[in-house]
Amino acid sequence: MSDGPLRRAAVLGHPVGHSLSPALHRAAYAALGLDGWAYDAFDVTEEQLPAFVAGLDATWAGLSLTMPLKQTVIPLLDHVEPLAQVVGAVNTVLLQGSGSARTLVGANTDVYGLVTALGEGLGAGEKVGSAAVLGAGATAASTLAALAELGCTAPVVYVRALARAGGLMRAAHRMGVEPVFRPLDEAAAALGRADAVVSTLPPRAADPVAAALEGASVGGVLLDAAYDPRPTALSVAWARSGGVAVPGERMLLHQAVEQVRLMTGRPGPVDAMARALEERLEAAPPA
Repeated sequence: MSDGPLRRAAVLGHPVGHSLSPALHRAAYAALGLDGWAYDAFDVTEEQLPAFVAGLDATWAGLSLTMPLKQTVIPLLDHVEPLAQVVGAVNTVLLQGSGSARTLVGANTDVYGLVTALGEGLGAGEKVGSAAVLGAGATAASTLAALAELGCTAPVVYVRALARAGGLMRAAHRMGVEPVFRPLDEAAAALGRADAVVSTLPPRAADPVAAALEGASVGGVLLDAAYDPRPTALSVAWARSGGVAVPGERMLLHQAVEQVRLMTGRPGPVDAMARALEERLEAAPPA
């Protein structure tokens, strides 16, 4: 049965061939019976983004954005939701209205994904008293917002180069969060004292921290946003040291669940999307 006229959505990024978003969103459409919906992937550079956005017609419902477009898109939007504004990153664009009344709205579902994924390790309703963040990129900004929502407004952020953390510092100021910055090589000795740890480092960049955890004792929850390899060295070392490790793909899953809700107006089918994600990762693990 058809659910009305064709509606379109897509993930944009550069490169985008590795994106798992099509598998997630298509599984959601199938589970929800949205036969008239299509979800694609387009390789779009920062320079190409304005023309792509300008060419969106009335069939489009929304866009998922990956790097490097999460900041580039902001000046192209009619409205940016407050959370995305303070984080400084938009990973979701919603097309509302039609014709001359069409409005482009920017949102951030990464924070929702982080809060929900961490909650799977923490337990329902649990708050975070102390936290640590590895890395200072765009995902780190969303992590600060997620940790603040969970009760921690003064996490320790471990960075490879303090000079490159200016964007995160400005985002923290907008949020009213007061992180303490430390060199990354100090992380392993201190992570065991944190209720929650989130690594936002690129794949394998946290391996030295994992090696330094050998023989340590930890008790908190770790979310490694990377999922290459599965499980990551950091997740394995954390679990061996006594902590709870939440797989990084759970963040990806839950941010997509929220995107589906925002774009379709229907609750994202978590179980169906989780199955599709697992099948996709098993069939073609991250390179």
